[in-house]
Amino acid sequence: MNPEILKEICIAKMPFGKYEGTVLADLPISYLEWFHRSGMPKGKLGMQLATIYEIKLNGLMELLIPIRASVRNGL
Repeated sequence: MNPEILKEICIAKMPFGKYEGTVLADLPISYLEWFHRSGMPKGKLGMQLATIYEIKLNGLMELLIPIRASVRNGL
């Protein structure tokens, strides 16, 4: 998995919808499941949402702990 993509999903915010302004990594799994059923958006956002969906679905949020810490610390 590309570490740059993981960093992006810890920084990028949802640009529209019910959770507009929410960091992608903080989106609830139910919202991600809805996108999975309905179709992910095209392009980079769709790839980012699909990535965080797979991370949450497989219980891998621990992967993001050091990345989120480095983002908070401005590294």
